[in-house]
Amino acid sequence: MTDQILEPGNVVSAGTATTKNDAIKEAGALLVAAGAVTQAYVDSMFDREASVSTYMGNFLAIPHGTNEAKESILHSALSLVRYDTPIDWDGNPVRFAVGIAGLNNEHLAILSKIAIVFSDEDEVQKLIDAGNAGEIYALLEEVNAE
Repeated sequence: MTDQILEPGNVVSAGTATTKNDAIKEAGALLVAAGAVTQAYVDSMFDREASVSTYMGNFLAIPHGTNEAKESILHSALSLVRYDTPIDWDGNPVRFAVGIAGLNNEHLAILSKIAIVFSDEDEVQKLIDAGNAGEIYALLEEVNAE
């Protein structure tokens, strides 16, 4: 077990989803595969999305579960899936779905770091232009910094 929030294995440079729901499943499945959450948490990501869109602007959506699903989180983690073709997220184009699971409100610090990166259009363009998952990870590695 590592204390890294974003693991290289949780970064996918070419997601296969074509709809918002499939993108949520794809981001959630990475969190499950990483041992960060149970399937119940992924289910709650849909509940969260039904109550409020997780679209953030600059091609970013941050699907995450509800407060009620906190017990489904085993450890804090991020997943990131990039899409070559933007996904229609309630009428907004999404190229990056960042799945978030945070224990003990750790996700709030994680969210602020992700928001800072994605608020910079030059950084977003670098993420779009990155050749592979390793390059995406290298650009985002700072989210692991304490």
